[in-house]
Amino acid sequence: MTCLAGIGQNVSVLLIRGWQMATVASIMMELKKKGSAQTRKTYARHGMGSREMFGVKIADLKVVAKKIKGEQELACALYATGNLDAMYLAGIVADGTKMSRAQLNDWAEGAEGLQMIAEHTVPWVAVESLHGRELALQWMKSKKEHVASAGWRTYCGLLVTKADEGLDLAEIERLLGVVVKEVGSAQSRVRYTMNGFVIAVGSYVKPLLKKAKAAAKQIGDVSVDVGETACEVPVAAEYIEKMEVMGQVGKKRKTIRC
Repeated sequence: MTCLAGIGQNVSVLLIRGWQMATVASIMMELKKKGSAQTRKTYARHGMGSREMFGVKIADLKVVAKKIKGEQELACALYATGNLDAMYLAGIVADGTKMSRAQLNDWAEGAEGLQMIAEHTVPWVAVESLHGRELALQWMKSKKEHVASAGWRTYCGLLVTKADEGLDLAEIERLLGVVVKEVGSAQSRVRYTMNGFVIAVGSYVKPLLKKAKAAAKQIGDVSVDVGETACEVPVAAEYIEKMEVMGQVGKKRKTIRC
């Protein structure tokens, strides 16, 4: 059975075999029970109020994820519901190495209006894929804010997890130049992820530390619409300096999932 790729489908059309419908339905019912008005308000303040959601806390989603660990088809079916909580859950469970380029594209396209999904869930699986770098470069050029943001975050994930020897340093340096040139005119969430890219280069790619610091100095404070929240955009230069002081520059991570 292939992974369901359609986005925003009603759960009722996910019936491929009777057992799958029951499984998707039972998970959705469990998520609904765990949802709360307060969490929905929190997500809405972060700009995600226009999409369907139950409002499940991430900690509770992780509990559910343990029950369906390894269920790749189920994860894809949950993502296809278009429900924020189900999509985030899908990203915790899904194995990006088992997803095709087309499926990853569908996930990126389907994250409109959901920064949690575009900037976390989609990069989680894309970084694991052999198509990760290629898709990141493609998505960065998109005029769709959520797709471009997913692209920058995916490339950040590669910087964080891949050994420097496996990275294209010339390409990364070129992308630093793109950020310096375009961050001021980019869409809000793209500005945020571009800023994060500079931080990732300076924090995780030691051979380009000086280049990243120079880029960080040039972009300065990056203005981003953070909705009705107290969230602050990290200043790249200050963040990289802190990583240097702590002796953390160049220390890679095994995964970007959190």
